[in-house]
Amino acid sequence: RSSDLLQASLLDLAEQNAATIMPGFTHLQVAQPVTFGHHLMAYFEMLNRDAERFADARKRINRLPLGAAALAGTSYPINRELVAELLGFDSVCQNSLDAVSDRDFAIEFNAAASLLMM
Repeated sequence: RSSDLLQASLLDLAEQNAATIMPGFTHLQVAQPVTFGHHLMAYFEMLNRDAERFADARKRINRLPLGAAALAGTSYPINRELVAELLGFDSVCQNSLDAVSDRDFAIEFNAAASLLMM
């Protein structure tokens, strides 16, 4: 993943600058001195949280809606669990109405992406 590459680069640069002193800032004012390495590791930690948010959202999102049809399910004899496994879904949607009306995936992804961009 590119986020792993970015974090590896941050870690390398932070190690190289473990003793490089710079001013720390709080409330837009100069505060205590910190090292540039410490400053970079803050971004490393932020990216960890971002990755955790996406992984956490995926747990709820990665469900197969197949079989929900328009809203009331299908009469076709399908094996939803097998299809979910073959396609890499974690599970199947349990309620057809929820499967076709759920928009949480969009909200969760956009929320995680918004925080990543900050």
